[in-house]
Amino acid sequence: MKCTGLSESQRLDILLENALLLEASKWKVPCFVDSIIKGTDVSPMHYGQTLLWMERLRSLFNFIPETFGLAVSILNRILASVKVQVKYLQCISVTCLYLAAKTNEEDEVIPSVNKLAVQSGCMYSCAEILRMERIVLDKLQWDLHTSTPVDFLNTFHAMVMSRWPHLFGGFSQMNPSLHVALLTRQLQHCMACHQLLQFRGSTLALAIITLELERMTPDWLPVMTELLEKTKVDSAEFFHCKELVDRCLETPSNPVYIFVSAEKDVRTHIGDQVTYCLPSVTCPAVKRNQAVAQDFKPLREDALVMETDEFYDGFRHLYSEDRMERKTQTVAEESEPCPPLTVPASG
Repeated sequence: MKCTGLSESQRLDILLENALLLEASKWKVPCFVDSIIKGTDVSPMHYGQTLLWMERLRSLFNFIPETFGLAVSILNRILASVKVQVKYLQCISVTCLYLAAKTNEEDEVIPSVNKLAVQSGCMYSCAEILRMERIVLDKLQWDLHTSTPVDFLNTFHAMVMSRWPHLFGGFSQMNPSLHVALLTRQLQHCMACHQLLQFRGSTLALAIITLELERMTPDWLPVMTELLEKTKVDSAEFFHCKELVDRCLETPSNPVYIFVSAEKDVRTHIGDQVTYCLPSVTCPAVKRNQAVAQDFKPLREDALVMETDEFYDGFRHLYSEDRMERKTQTVAEESEPCPPLTVPASG
């Protein structure tokens, strides 16, 4: 149902309110006790590496960032509901990404089960992935739709652009979709941090937006206050989240992310840092928390590159920008197409 006769600001308010209601009914995350997820043998390191792997698969199959956000939400709901063993974690995570793709992506983008199994390198057969798919759907009562941190980040960014466009004036060389792509990279980094699992997606996304506003303008406080009131988040909880996100993204002596153009990749080394440059456009540092780094294996250098073009394409529709034609290769499929998500008829 379309909301006719409403201003852009009113439509965004309704969108945020509906997303918050959905989050309140669906949000569920695992709890870490004694350095493992309660009732399992999954450690913070396993969890973080799994999310980083899922993001690499998202990039490999050209899925939009919202698909990654939904996949993580599905995975968290499963880990909070089922006692998962580490040996099944990879199969569950690739299945969650597959289900998210079926929910969000166009049919021509969704790979066959065979292509998913082979190109992901997950070492599971098509039958095992399909069997896990049915298990995940049954555990979640075939209800995958929920509000994700990526959804909230998109909404908050659009609200700021709609009501306070002058606040992002410092990014005059960066259009809105490229800017939100940068913030989404920061958000994904935080989603892989187990210390931030305790916060809802709306709180985490608001912390990312607030830190960006704080960095860019001295007038950030009234904006943050209004958004905080709209989300109805406890202020103490929000500032705790904001502090942890700030530490996660701004710890010294870690890799610095700067936007890279697909046409010109310039790399320089400064001490133990690797800096990626795009002429005339410099983004804030995005760094790993040293306290968290103990739980994660170091990322390869190629995993640190900000693949801006693919993210940029994924967000252009938010601001009615011209879409670049998605680059896809026609691959002859050797198996049946992906089965649709259809609720089985009751007997």
